[in-house]
Amino acid sequence: MEAHSSNSARGQGEKSGVIATPGTRALLSNSGIPLDLNWVREIQVNTSAVERRAQSQTARRTVKKDWQAAWLLRAITCMDLTTLSGDDTDERVRRLCAKGRHPLQHDLVEKLGIEPLNVQVAAICVYHTFIETALRALEGSGIHVAAVSTGFPAGLSPMSERVAEIRRSVEAGAHEIDVVITRAYVFGGRWQALYDEIATFKQACGAAHMKVILGTGDLVTLRNVARASVVAMMAGADFIKTSTGKEAVNATLPVSLVMVRAIREYAQQTGMAVGFKPAGGIRAAKQSIDWLAMMKEELGVSWMHADLFRFGVSGLLADIERQLEHHATGRYSAEYRHPIA
Repeated sequence: MEAHSSNSARGQGEKSGVIATPGTRALLSNSGIPLDLNWVREIQVNTSAVERRAQSQTARRTVKKDWQAAWLLRAITCMDLTTLSGDDTDERVRRLCAKGRHPLQHDLVEKLGIEPLNVQVAAICVYHTFIETALRALEGSGIHVAAVSTGFPAGLSPMSERVAEIRRSVEAGAHEIDVVITRAYVFGGRWQALYDEIATFKQACGAAHMKVILGTGDLVTLRNVARASVVAMMAGADFIKTSTGKEAVNATLPVSLVMVRAIREYAQQTGMAVGFKPAGGIRAAKQSIDWLAMMKEELGVSWMHADLFRFGVSGLLADIERQLEHHATGRYSAEYRHPIA
């Protein structure tokens, strides 16, 4: 089985400056471009065609046996394990970090024969308050600490406070910042305001990677999703992310398909690669394979690593563990045997 650690892929990309190689073309990380309103306004989406394509994605025969196990291991390396609850504690964050370092039980790792792979998740995502706790718990692991910011999840606090939030989290040591856009700018077609907002967030992030949360469940139409995606990338997003996980509708395949095709067009036009993160509502192991297959078919194998693809999850890992246990033993284990935190 093949499932590379996300940390080695990340390190190679940072050394060369090239983070994706679709075909023979080398793509650099995104530094943004000036806002092109003509590009944004010309975007149209055939909703029926997108929905048919998404439906065909799940209707196909899935991978089986060793191949399925390998894809599930790859999914683990692309996970942002997340705890974003009002009752979070330092101890819960430490337990989540421990799970991130060792996402599979030791006996299962031995049964699968994957000890040399050192399978870990990509990042732990927490509120600002728990950055220091997470950094200490993850020290030496290579796993990133991500912090939600900018008035998460609504994104409606004053601009100065949102920017200050980002700076505090960067100063505290967060490697990645998940920011929330002002959805009203999308509804009003205020693309310059949206661009300026995200560009300001990008500047405040400094060297930290910025993941821009669009809140797609609130954006009503797929055309709004596509236009917001392109503006976010023009403004310098390192990743575009579907949801906060708090909306009534979170990550769906049709929305994801629109976003990854926007990423593909942006890469073709600019020579720069942007990552994608579906978040919220992905709980079954089979779903993780659906999303990975979509990334491979739409963007290529370069987007099947943590540098350019993440799952924002809190409940997916338990089901993947159960599926891997079945692969190794022929039996499903009870869910309570695979606690997250």
